[in-house]
Amino acid sequence: MATRLLALVALLLALMVGMATAQDARTVLQAAAKNIGADTLKTIQISGTGWNAATGQSYSPTEDWPKFEMTSYTKTIDFDAKFSREQVTRRQGAYPPRGGGGTPLQGEQQQDFIVSGNYAWNMQGSNAVPIVRGYLDGIPVAELRQLDILLTPHGFLKAALAPGANPTAVTWTPRGRRVTDVSFTALGKYRVSATINDQNLIEFVQTRIGNPFFGDLLYEIRYGPYKDFGAVKFPTVIHHHEGDDRLNPGHNALEVRVSNVLANVSAAPLAVPDAVRAAVPAVRVESQKLADGVWFVGGGSHNSMAVEFRDFVTVVEAPLNEERSLAVIGEVHKLVPNKAIRYLVNTHHHFDHSGGLRTYVAEGATIVTHQGNREFYEKVLFSPGPRTLQPDRLFALNPDVVRDPVFETLIQKYVVSDGTRTMDIYPVQGLIHSPTMLIAYLSKEKILVNADLYSPPAPGAQPPAAPTPLMVTLSQNIQRLKLDVGQHVPIHGRVGTNDEFMKIVGKPASN
Repeated sequence: MATRLLALVALLLALMVGMATAQDARTVLQAAAKNIGADTLKTIQISGTGWNAATGQSYSPTEDWPKFEMTSYTKTIDFDAKFSREQVTRRQGAYPPRGGGGTPLQGEQQQDFIVSGNYAWNMQGSNAVPIVRGYLDGIPVAELRQLDILLTPHGFLKAALAPGANPTAVTWTPRGRRVTDVSFTALGKYRVSATINDQNLIEFVQTRIGNPFFGDLLYEIRYGPYKDFGAVKFPTVIHHHEGDDRLNPGHNALEVRVSNVLANVSAAPLAVPDAVRAAVPAVRVESQKLADGVWFVGGGSHNSMAVEFRDFVTVVEAPLNEERSLAVIGEVHKLVPNKAIRYLVNTHHHFDHSGGLRTYVAEGATIVTHQGNREFYEKVLFSPGPRTLQPDRLFALNPDVVRDPVFETLIQKYVVSDGTRTMDIYPVQGLIHSPTMLIAYLSKEKILVNADLYSPPAPGAQPPAAPTPLMVTLSQNIQRLKLDVGQHVPIHGRVGTNDEFMKIVGKPASN
């Protein structure tokens, strides 16, 4: 009887503490909301300049992501409608023109990102382009853009004070400053936390999102000095970063120097286009035989190539994520039954080209990559850190039965051979895209695989008027290595002939 009474008392105390914590959290939130004008806010428009970055596209694994100068930035949010539109004009500016993600930009580029409820799309001119792939091939884009609304100071306060949010608070004094961390669960699965200082201002908001490269990725926005903009207070600097910079030098994604903020502007949400409503995320795999025992495996935005050897298979490239890798692995096993995938050749470290590597390690494959990528992969991609938001096959396997990743690395040349068939793998020299880029070459079949350097024009499309610097670099490396190329197999786009390539690179190069 006494034991039951003690248990009941403990339960009541726990409930009282929980109620007090929630009440304390609401008190802090309400004070901050009143201070910055979130309690009367329906819509907001933020304008400024700054820079944004090509996430996951660093020049080298030891550098930050490549930046672009934003000459104009506007974000309009309707909190009740769960709508936002982010419009950017950007250019290369003074930032080094190296790395991926469109680097270097020629002239100005317009970006237009929209979310309305569960639908996300981009505008290209007057055309709505559905965005069905996940951000960095992890979290769905619509979810991420909804989180971006909640990670604004006013969006966080409104969501945390909404019925059913059940926020919790912890007050502490880091370095002698009194701050309160308030947290709640957003969209049913993301724990979002804000740090509110003793002036009732939000200093930063963070959450974690699932990502095939990082696992549970830290996703954080920091806010600088606040200023009165009429009916609201808003930070004059927004700085967004992703990931732990102790592990990954690439983490700075966006910085906006805010010049103007308008509260309760007329911002009628755009209707969701029919094409966006009809878009369904799907992984398609289509294989094409290029030669005996050689297949182009496409069907999506990124391709792979499968090569049969006497008693094993080699696959070139593991792009995007586990879903794509599982689909390609399944197709390879249909094409070449009863032979294991022994090697996976990775062209370079950009996340869209390496996000599926973990799946091949779970399959038992050895990764062939540039020596400069190995430490980066071991510290980040194959870190034993948590992957609770998007668990993959390697994370789910028992550590006692799965081996650590096995690497074969090169700085000059690596050969995969069975004594009859040979695949030569070379580093690309003089490249502004990545210093750890590899190409794969089958000498007997005269097939060359490249990533991001050259994609043959789509059927019926006009070839470019002049070669890009990346095409020129590829041509120079082909000549340096004395490769006899008949077919070009790109990781993006269709297979093409070398005659097509030579007609382009024989012209004067573009800047």
